[in-house]
Amino acid sequence: MKKIKVFDVINVLFLLLLGIVTLVPVLTVVAEAFSDPRYVVLGDVGIVPKGFQLDTIKFVLKRVEFLNAFKVSVIVTIAGTALAMVLTVSAAYPLSKPSLRGRKFFLYIFVFVMLFHAGMVPNYLLYRSLHLTNTLWALIFSGAFSVFNLFVVKNYFESLPESVEEAAKIDGASNITALFKVVLPMSLPVLATVTLFYGVGFWNNYFSGVMYITKPDLKSLQQYLYDLITMTSETDASGNTLQSAESLVVLSSDNVRSATIVVSTVPILILYPFLQKYFVKGVTVGSVKG
Repeated sequence: MKKIKVFDVINVLFLLLLGIVTLVPVLTVVAEAFSDPRYVVLGDVGIVPKGFQLDTIKFVLKRVEFLNAFKVSVIVTIAGTALAMVLTVSAAYPLSKPSLRGRKFFLYIFVFVMLFHAGMVPNYLLYRSLHLTNTLWALIFSGAFSVFNLFVVKNYFESLPESVEEAAKIDGASNITALFKVVLPMSLPVLATVTLFYGVGFWNNYFSGVMYITKPDLKSLQQYLYDLITMTSETDASGNTLQSAESLVVLSSDNVRSATIVVSTVPILILYPFLQKYFVKGVTVGSVKG
């Protein structure tokens, strides 16, 4: 009994320390975003804002480049997540049925694809041959399917009681009707979890934009952040500053960079609490059966 208590204490202390180490950089970025530029330049800002101000946030939100990149990321995230969920559920449902002919063969194919990828160059040549480069479809299709998410959903479907679906089929329901009227309503935990996986993946997707997008008006928020960090680093090196024309306030490049990161993170932070209650159950149940 005493050993268990000692382990619990050590475990809690370790997780608390790990949480603090993870949280401190986030709090530092938030503090820089809302601090007076003078304190940021002097490196006098810790995890609490110093000289609180909102001019940097206003400056970021009014930039045309930021608004355009934000719009692109929202469109890609919504459309990509919707397409990804349709494809994942459409593949997971038949694969969850032992009676499916060639089921093992298809499963082996998906496992092979998950372990071995074509590579960067073949992917780029494929997208270019399909005339998808410099289109939003390149950003959508590049993340529209995940074999890992497929197996999570498939395993969850297999964990559902077969009697409920069989009862629906006895009443005359087809496979499609049973899927939409019985299986999906019972699978909200895993659907919410996988939706969150896909949504965060699309929102944070940077590499696909670098690979397939060169037009400035099609760059996503992550590409914009990279360009901004590069620009502000050059600004720091040259000793120049940024200035808001409307407020006539001189802004530090670190202020602008941190504020942009904070603003771009807010949508995911808003979405997460609505899906969090399904998160643990969806992952654990969907990953137990193999």
